Amino acid sequence: MSADPPGVHLPDAERALETLASSLLTGVAHDAAFVGIYSGGAWLAERLGKLVPGEHPVGFIDVSFYRDDYASRGLKTGARRSDLPFDVAGATIVLIDDVLYTGRSTRAAINELFDFGRPRAIELAVLVDRGGRELPIEPDYVGVRVACARSLSIVLSRDAAGRLSLGAEPAGGG
Repeated sequence: MSADPPGVHLPDAERALETLASSLLTGVAHDAAFVGIYSGGAWLAERLGKLVPGEHPVGFIDVSFYRDDYASRGLKTGARRSDLPFDVAGATIVLIDDVLYTGRSTRAAINELFDFGRPRAIELAVLVDRGGRELPIEPDYVGVRVACARSLSIVLSRDAAGRLSLGAEPAGGG
């Protein structure tokens, strides 16, 4: 693994996942559905569905078409179909993302969820909260909080064995 960029210390993603799972253990409803935002949030939802006791159906959502910057950025490569194999209407949803920054992906995911039905409640779980919100969105469950320059993006990666790691790269319109 490469050294952290100057001015930012990135924690171990697996430890942050353990912290996130522990916070969910004490607060999440026994039957809450876990919905991961592609791609990092989807990886986390899969893992949390196995780590957190209860009946937690797992689904995935792609917010590409719901982002408020879609017209200027276009469609990201690798767009996927949302897969919610449960009834969203009346469900308690834990929306899961890898990195919370401006809040725009979260807003887009909430908009898309409502196209599938009206949930009873939506909670937000994130592996990394890096601050810098542009919208009034705050996570209910957090793995780790990290200070990071606006010029950097924090990126979650997964190796062939499924192990998660965090890295930083120059922000490039993403």
